[in-house]
Amino acid sequence: MLSLGSWLPSLPSLAWGTALMDSVLQGEGAQPALSPTWPLSGPSQDPLVSSLAGLVGACAVSVLCSLVKIYLYIQCLNDPDKQKEKETIRSQWSLLDHLHLVLLTGIFTVVGYRVAALVVLEFSLRAVSMLLSLRKGAPSSQLFLLCQYSLGCGISCSLSYLLEGAPHRTWNLVLSVGLAGMIASYVRKAARHVCIMYELHSKERYCGVCISLLTSWRGIPLLLCNALKVTFVVADLAAVALINRDFLTTSEAIRFWTPLTICYTLLVIYMQEEQRQNPSEQTAYQTVFVRMGGLLILLMTVGRWMDILNVFVSLVGEMWCLVHAGIMLDICRRQDLSPRLSGPSPRERRTRSEARPQEATAS
Repeated sequence: MLSLGSWLPSLPSLAWGTALMDSVLQGEGAQPALSPTWPLSGPSQDPLVSSLAGLVGACAVSVLCSLVKIYLYIQCLNDPDKQKEKETIRSQWSLLDHLHLVLLTGIFTVVGYRVAALVVLEFSLRAVSMLLSLRKGAPSSQLFLLCQYSLGCGISCSLSYLLEGAPHRTWNLVLSVGLAGMIASYVRKAARHVCIMYELHSKERYCGVCISLLTSWRGIPLLLCNALKVTFVVADLAAVALINRDFLTTSEAIRFWTPLTICYTLLVIYMQEEQRQNPSEQTAYQTVFVRMGGLLILLMTVGRWMDILNVFVSLVGEMWCLVHAGIMLDICRRQDLSPRLSGPSPRERRTRSEARPQEATAS
């Protein structure tokens, strides 16, 4: 196929087409030029590589949303008090999932690696803070849906970094897109099948998918948790490497990372406490504006105008992910609020009742 151009007439259009075919088949994109400092022009990104990596990231987000939908639907189906939530999940427009995939692919393609890397690092810090504050009553089930945009940014960052300079990175990305698209399509069809036929098939027990979910649906959160841990560990390493290569000396990197770490740590603690005290839909949207506002202020001092534009694109992506998962987020928010409203659990009451005689004896 590479020698196909020698059999064709020497026309300009055909020559351009064969050159493009050669570059795609060989996977030899333009090598990024290192930037001496952050504010100057950074490395150029291959549009084809960026679009393919963005499509893989969008497929990963689609898989996450479909698995969460399956878990929440079966959970609501098994609870007689949540039949309204079950019907709400079932009535969600299926075409919205396809629109979600298309929009996220475009957003992940446009967003530069610097902004995507900072989004990944910020969410990792926020996730660690949330997991450490679980004992204080912080919400936990919403974390899977709140990480949609950060997950896509992490996938695109990881692929762009790991395949940078590879001899056949275009073909590697094409294979990745094919595998990710196949998994996303299968999981999306499984979610649609569950919302329509699970209630019947789980009783009749003649559908393989529904029978397997009948015994394994409770393991979906653990599966997602393990997958997200691996994904964000790789994404964090890739993000740090992508950001550090823009600095020539260690002192420049320290001058950037020190205020970034301090400001984002304080910001995450503030947002975490606000979300814990007032877990509402309005608070979730306010959190997005505060985070993106802090990132905008940071990049206005050490970034470029393209990075500032990418912050607004990221704001649109975050808001769209919240809108798309609004129904499931509301269900997760109610589940997180129910233990607080119902008081201590039976185990906690039993522990307190056992501790009282011991205290009386000791006194």
